[in-house]
Amino acid sequence: MNPLIALPFQGEATAHSPFPSKGRVGVGMCEKMVRWFALGLGVLLLAACMPKEIPPPLPPPKPAKIAIVLGAGASKGFAHVGVLKVLESQKVPIDLVVGTSAGSFVGSLYAYGYDVFQLQTMAMALLKDDVVDLTLPDNGFIRGEKIENFINKTVRQTPLERLKIPFRAVATNLQTGEEIVFATGNTGRAVRASCSIPGVFQPVRIGDKAYVDGGVVSPVAVDAARKAGADVVIAVDISAGVAGAVPQGILDTILQSIDIMYAKIATAQLRNADVVIRPNLSHIGSSDFDKRNEAILEGEKAAVLVMPQIRQILDKLRQEGRLP
Repeated sequence: MNPLIALPFQGEATAHSPFPSKGRVGVGMCEKMVRWFALGLGVLLLAACMPKEIPPPLPPPKPAKIAIVLGAGASKGFAHVGVLKVLESQKVPIDLVVGTSAGSFVGSLYAYGYDVFQLQTMAMALLKDDVVDLTLPDNGFIRGEKIENFINKTVRQTPLERLKIPFRAVATNLQTGEEIVFATGNTGRAVRASCSIPGVFQPVRIGDKAYVDGGVVSPVAVDAARKAGADVVIAVDISAGVAGAVPQGILDTILQSIDIMYAKIATAQLRNADVVIRPNLSHIGSSDFDKRNEAILEGEKAAVLVMPQIRQILDKLRQEGRLP
C-alpha cells in the first residue's frame, strides 16, 4: 500500500467523517430555498383567491335646495312677477320662497301654486281698494285687514305649512326688534304682518305680540333662507333707492324714506346671496300702482341679465349629481 494517505475527493463522505461534504450542503440549502419559495408563492396565491372585503357604497350627493328671496319695496314689488316669469321660463328649480313685505305678498301666491301668467293677470287687475283699508290714524292709517283677507281668499285659506312650495314670510317683532320668520299658521295674517310698514299700517297683533314690516330688520331675507336650508340663494333687491324725485305728500315721503333705509340695511345680507337681481326701479315710486307694468318689465330685464350666472351654478350642481 502506498504509504501516502489517500485523501478523499472533495464532495465525498468518508467512513472517518459523519458530516456531508460542502457540495452536499449546498444542494440541501437550495432544496430548502425552493421549498420555502414554493410555500410562500402558495400563500400568496391563496390570499389572492380569498374574497376581498367590499367597502360600503358612498352615500348619494345631497340634493341642492334653491331659494328665491323676494325683497321689500311696496308697489315696486310688481317687479318680482317679472323676475319669476324669467326664472320659470328658463326652468330654474325653486325649492323655497322667502318674502319680506311686498315680496311676501307675491311669494305667498307663487308658493301656493299660481304660475307666472296667472300672477301677472292678478297684478294687472289688482286695485288699491283691494288691499288698502284706510282708517283714522292710530299707529298707522291703514288697518291691513284687506291684505290678510285678499291673500287668504286667493290661497283658499291654505296655511303656510301646506303651500305647494315651502314658504317663509319675514316680519319684525315690534317689542324686541327681532326678525320673525313665519313658516306655519295663517298665511294671510303672516303676509299682513310682513307688509305692515311702520307709520303707514297699524301693527299686527298675534297673541300678545305686535309685528311690523320685516324690512325694518331684513329687507332681503337671505339669512332666513340659509337658516331654512338653502344651498343656493337667488335674491331680488327692489330697494333701488331714488332718482332725485321730490316725494308728493306724506305717504310718498314716508315710503321714500323707508326705501332709503331698506337699501342701506339690505347691503349686509346681500353679500351672502349667490345671485343678486336688481331691477332698475329708481323711476318708480313705492306708491306707484299705476306703473306696475313697467315694474314687471324691469324685473324681467334684470333677471335675463343674470341668467348666465344662474346657469353656471345649475350646471355645476348637475355635474356634482345634486340636480337632475
